[in-house]
Amino acid sequence: MLSVENLRSGYGRIEALHGVSLEVAAGEIVTLVGANGDGQTTKVANQIIVALTIEAVGEALLFASKAGADPALVRQALMGGFASSRILEVHGERMVKRNFEPGFRIELHQKDLNLALEGARALGISLPSTAVAQQLFSSCAAHGGKAWDHSGMVRALEMMANHQVAKG
Repeated sequence: MLSVENLRSGYGRIEALHGVSLEVAAGEIVTLVGANGDGQTTKVANQIIVALTIEAVGEALLFASKAGADPALVRQALMGGFASSRILEVHGERMVKRNFEPGFRIELHQKDLNLALEGARALGISLPSTAVAQQLFSSCAAHGGKAWDHSGMVRALEMMANHQVAKG
């Protein structure tokens, strides 16, 4: 594994495999994860984690809201504990504020999860939670949400619960 850390100032240049040159900003980390194709595998793995975490945040906020708690305050409290994450911070706020303007569109996340599920089939493994996340994205798309931000997955959960996380 190649890791480049703590570049001294401005932009630096690193030479990676076969003279390929990469520009990186000071403080950035570049990691060569392995052979040809492993970068794509890593990207898909990242998208699995992001989708499942968005689903978990959506379920938690929906649960709290339906139970009568203020989802904004619940999110704030969770940000101070072990559940804290970038997804809870950014996408949890989108869910509470009802802002589903696209950052990363559902249709693009669906494409990545299709790659994950196809890869899993080829490897002979099951990714059941990924399949559920994909179905939630499909429900959003069926309701006109393929261009929503992927945090809009919460809307599929809300439709099943007949309850919105927050009014907006």
